[in-house]
Amino acid sequence: MAKPLPPLSLYIHTPWCVRKCPYCDFNSHEPESQTLPEAAYLDALLKDLDGDLALAAGRDIHTIFIGGGTPSLLSPAFYKRLFERIQQRLAFSKDIEITLEANPGTTEQDRFTGYREAGINRLSLGTQSFQPAQLSALGRIHGADEAISAVGQARTAGFENINIDLMHGLPGQTPELALADIDQALALRPDHLSWYQLTLEPNTAFHSHPPVLPEEEALWDIQEMGHQRLEQAGFSRYEISAYATPGKQSRHNLNYWQFGDYLGIGAGAHGKLTVIDADGQWHIERRWKTRQPQAYLRRMDDPRGFLAGKQPIALDELPLEFAMNALRLTEGVTLATWAAYTGHPEEVLLARLQSASKKGLLMEMPEKLRASPQGLLFLNELLALISDE
Repeated sequence: MAKPLPPLSLYIHTPWCVRKCPYCDFNSHEPESQTLPEAAYLDALLKDLDGDLALAAGRDIHTIFIGGGTPSLLSPAFYKRLFERIQQRLAFSKDIEITLEANPGTTEQDRFTGYREAGINRLSLGTQSFQPAQLSALGRIHGADEAISAVGQARTAGFENINIDLMHGLPGQTPELALADIDQALALRPDHLSWYQLTLEPNTAFHSHPPVLPEEEALWDIQEMGHQRLEQAGFSRYEISAYATPGKQSRHNLNYWQFGDYLGIGAGAHGKLTVIDADGQWHIERRWKTRQPQAYLRRMDDPRGFLAGKQPIALDELPLEFAMNALRLTEGVTLATWAAYTGHPEEVLLARLQSASKKGLLMEMPEKLRASPQGLLFLNELLALISDE
């Protein structure tokens, strides 16, 4: 099957954080000492990347996202050296987007300046809330003043693309408190807002000891009023939980949702790649790396490398895999993109959409796959219908 290769991104995971938040199910670990093994981790990341270079197939990297954990625990010098050495291995596109997740409790002016000088051009600030009671319930190490200050410091350092992460549906949160968080965030004039509901994920402290969360009616009020407030302020919703000013959508996350490819390096990092064999045939493969930081570092001298596992996506599973990502986008994707990225003709997709269309969960757009407003609210039901078909 002939298949155009999608854009290629790079995800870099940093596994350390000051303190594990009770809602967090990401691969994050409190460090064993106050001094992080920056030099060893840098060497490991580069060797990890070397093991994946053949999968890049000579393509440019269009976006880089550094997530965690808390990436802002690592120094600007670390990132400067990392990017220099990655560019010795892979070409960066001229307009590459490089995002760093930062915790407002671990940053200062000099660090922001250093990150910008290292080549990072987009910041994602994990604020979550500006309310003391909610921040305390979430186990955050920063206060509202630090979050507000962090945005100002980032602007002073030259960042022109800043995201603020906000959560809603928090313990003790009323619709009024949720809107106050949005208003405070808007007052800081960010370029992007990630606004998503708290969920109790397995293997978290909150899952074991659930806090009291707002009632369903309050959650609906928060979602509706918050959405209206953000759109009135000039933010367009382009994904279920993402809002941006014109031209400031997260290009890295868009690549995920449009079913693009991405390399994943670092402890516990995941990747998704189009793999082409010697006969020109292709399949899509998910890959993941060793999770525990110390175990990951020990893989430096292991002939098996850093790969913990890989799994090809069966051809008959691609329709649902694609839809799980693409239907998060408010504008959807073209049927031509579906055909190009899954190897299935458009007729296969249309056959899978019959039940969802009858229930009003999809927009009637002959050349696009796009969830209706109702479909965005009930995305799991929509995906279940597609899976059943």
